[in-house]
Amino acid sequence: MKSGVNRRDLLTAGLAAGSSLALPTIPAAADTISKQVPWAPGEANTPSPVEGTDYRFLSQDEAAWLDAAVSRLIPQDETGPGARELGVTLFIDRQLAGAYGRAERWYMAGPWSKGTDSQGYQSRMTPAQMYRAAIKAIDAHCRDKFGGKSFVELAAEQQDTLLGELEEGKAKLENVDAKAFFKQLLLNTQEGYFADPMYGGNKDMAAWKMIGFPGARYDYREFVGQHGKRYPLPPVAIYGRRDWTSKA
Repeated sequence: MKSGVNRRDLLTAGLAAGSSLALPTIPAAADTISKQVPWAPGEANTPSPVEGTDYRFLSQDEAAWLDAAVSRLIPQDETGPGARELGVTLFIDRQLAGAYGRAERWYMAGPWSKGTDSQGYQSRMTPAQMYRAAIKAIDAHCRDKFGGKSFVELAAEQQDTLLGELEEGKAKLENVDAKAFFKQLLLNTQEGYFADPMYGGNKDMAAWKMIGFPGARYDYREFVGQHGKRYPLPPVAIYGRRDWTSKA
């Protein structure tokens, strides 16, 4: 249907009309609105990815422990880099330092009945508290079992054995459920390995490249219907690519 009202007029009229909610008064003129918004083209296009070793939650010893553990869960091999090489420890650190680590959006009150495996996270500890307590308890367990050696000091085969005991719940840890912690550690390792690089893991999108995942490209229309063909373009992260071109 033809109309003399264009999209800008409709937008401006809608803003001026307001709503039934108690919102601040919005100026009616579109040019007035644009002058009041501190924005310029391109400012929000490329947020910086998390990089470096400036841990916000983990101590250096805890970071070394996690480096050792995640490198056994997803080791480097001929297929590609492992979890340590892709920055999974940094990813987990940032999660533990934030709302996830503090369980801010979770129900964390009692009662504290024993949950089932299908019910997900059941600890009264926040994830950050669980990691800190578990790392300390596992090192104490290792020193008792392996002649005074901490987890980081163990040979790779011994680390695998210990992680297997955690997974099966055979390792008895002080104040921490070994099986619950292993489940959380494995989940967070997988998340960090395949997450968008802006969160600290999956450095250079290497995990995506290994599995052929295209990432956050906005348009796949030219490939729709090309069944059985390998996707030919490199992946794109949420913050884009440093070597961006029209086909990169």
